[in-house]
Amino acid sequence: MSMAFEARNIQKIFHQESGDVRVLEDVSVALQAGESLSIVGQSGVGKSTLLHCLGLLDTIDKGEIFFSDELVSRGGESSTQDARALVRRRSIGFVFQFHYLMSELTAMENVMLPLLMSDHSQEEAESRAKEILSSVGLSHRLQHRPSKLSGGEQQRVAIARALVHRPKLILADEPTGNLDPKTAENVFNVLKDQSLRLKAILIMATHHMDLAKNFDKQATLVGGRLQ
Repeated sequence: MSMAFEARNIQKIFHQESGDVRVLEDVSVALQAGESLSIVGQSGVGKSTLLHCLGLLDTIDKGEIFFSDELVSRGGESSTQDARALVRRRSIGFVFQFHYLMSELTAMENVMLPLLMSDHSQEEAESRAKEILSSVGLSHRLQHRPSKLSGGEQQRVAIARALVHRPKLILADEPTGNLDPKTAENVFNVLKDQSLRLKAILIMATHHMDLAKNFDKQATLVGGRLQ
């Protein structure tokens, strides 16, 4: 059975003056559309590095990454930044621990931005931004700037921004790390519900073991390997 997303035997090495550090070693992931995977592990073990590699923000030293059986990254081969950026822009949504919203823009303008940068019309960008913000429960906050939003609301805007282009793969790096437990659960539920609505793959790195148990698959990153 073909996989919507597959990473095969990924290796990532950081080259330092004191010697090479193998951060990822023989990591493989295979998921169908609509499936979810949680990745837990101690701080500094390489969870963010793994998500950056899977999301084509970083290159890999060995292995292969496929989208719908199409090879999009191979270790040892330097695919151009433009080619990786095109796949990211079309197919991948990122949610980080910090929301990285632009303070001078409203919630709706922040969410519209990825579409405007991808040559969508102003009208379509506004329509899709309103739709996704409404679906995450923020229809009453469209014109509010980040400083006027709570931490949970800011992260929901960040989720809306990550999903407004309807990605096939959603990568979330500790998206609830700065939130209190109740807000964290609410934000997680929004993220999970939206990924199911889009029939997208969701991969999330988290320290919250209770949240991690709610994914279709769970893995622990230890010594550069997924267990």
